[in-house]
Amino acid sequence: MKRIMFAIGLLLATPARAQDVPLVHLPQGDLRGQTQDGISRFKAIPFAAPPVAEARWTAPRPPQPWTGVRDATESAPACAQVSYGWNDKAAQRASEDCLYLEVATPALKPAHPLPVMVFIHGGGNRAGDGGGTIYSALPSQGVVLVSIQYRLGIFGFLSHPALSAEQGGASGNYALMDQIAALTWVRDHIAAFGGDPGNVTLFGHSAGAQDVGLLLAAPKARGLFHKAILQSGTPQFGLPPRTLTQNEALGTTLAKGFSGAKPDSAAALSDLRHAPASALLTAAEKLDSPIDDDSFIWLQPTVDGRVLPRAPEEVFRAGEGAKIPVIIGVSARELGLYGDVATRIREAFGPHGEAAINIYKKGPDPVTGPPDLTLATDLAFRCPADWLARQRTAKGGQVWLYQLEVNRPADQPVHHGSELTFVFNRRPAGEGAGWPDLGARWVRFAREGTPGDDWPTYGSKARSLRFTAAGPQAAMALRGPLCGWLDRP
Repeated sequence: MKRIMFAIGLLLATPARAQDVPLVHLPQGDLRGQTQDGISRFKAIPFAAPPVAEARWTAPRPPQPWTGVRDATESAPACAQVSYGWNDKAAQRASEDCLYLEVATPALKPAHPLPVMVFIHGGGNRAGDGGGTIYSALPSQGVVLVSIQYRLGIFGFLSHPALSAEQGGASGNYALMDQIAALTWVRDHIAAFGGDPGNVTLFGHSAGAQDVGLLLAAPKARGLFHKAILQSGTPQFGLPPRTLTQNEALGTTLAKGFSGAKPDSAAALSDLRHAPASALLTAAEKLDSPIDDDSFIWLQPTVDGRVLPRAPEEVFRAGEGAKIPVIIGVSARELGLYGDVATRIREAFGPHGEAAINIYKKGPDPVTGPPDLTLATDLAFRCPADWLARQRTAKGGQVWLYQLEVNRPADQPVHHGSELTFVFNRRPAGEGAGWPDLGARWVRFAREGTPGDDWPTYGSKARSLRFTAAGPQAAMALRGPLCGWLDRP
């Protein structure tokens, strides 16, 4: 692989012995969950019908009702994916029948409806799963936590001319449709779990954070969530969006290996729909994306004309949806660089290329690392995050920007995914100010609309909060003039 994949395992609490059997009544049927340590949890809740057979590469459809009481104590399979090592367990239990979510609640019938937090997992939009997140410490802090799954890789993002023809001139972005369907389910049913459908915070990590950003730009997602948190992921990752035609070309290329029919025809699409999922996944690994780095193939967003009628960049420049409060941030060191440092600098910074080279050639930075890692983080994460904060602030929105500079174990440098430990776990005994209590801040944001009195909004001075070994420190312009020279998300 050309890049480290976008996923880090969560440090989750070990499930305790079940204390009672909670029941929830939904229009589709009854659910039986488990209560452990005062938290009721429900797994494998269908929010859409299985996207299999002729439903492969179609918009999600409502789930079928069931009779009797549905057992909701075991996680559903992950969505279809190949193994990259870190996701072995998910890949081994993966299936196309995967459109399920999990819910954890501290009270099924609270005195007042509880804030809802909906998590979108990472994994490069081609791997990972939503199982287990509900065992984190967040629900015990007074929120209803939902973790969703969505179609991955070619099953979630592929376009094809025949698909576009049968679906009104657009295809692809089925994963985003799945996420919208899950949020619609939350709106309609989360009250049965004690949650407030009028106070939903959407948050995600890495590719999941990108998807949060894309849903900020998606008209069909408007009104389904009210706050957003983007952890180490940005709407375009510094990349230009892909056109529908470019994405359809990937589908046409894929069809050549599975059909003797004209590769852009309806017959070829039929052959793709009847091909084994495992064979499609293997073939998809050989697709050549329109960008240099094929590991980012499903991280380059497609402007399909339906889910994303316009490029996210255009939506954010216009200020649409800017009133949704947003937290966005990065680890000081994310992923490594693809390509030559000097070449990438000149390509990215254009007329400011030589000035940028002079900044990067100063050598390793004690916080951001060696020049290649610093540059890669700037291009795909840090500067796009700053760009989004700038655009939303300019249109009257509230944005809180952060940079994480610590890790656990503390003697290890911060990396992509380091924040998951601090988001999903409470501060352990013996930890001081150097433990960024992100989980508590996220919960306060979900409940009150602010992550803390010590954290200034981005504002006109590009303010941010650095989480350092000495504790949180207010900062301005994390990368000086560099991000100002990169006018792109």
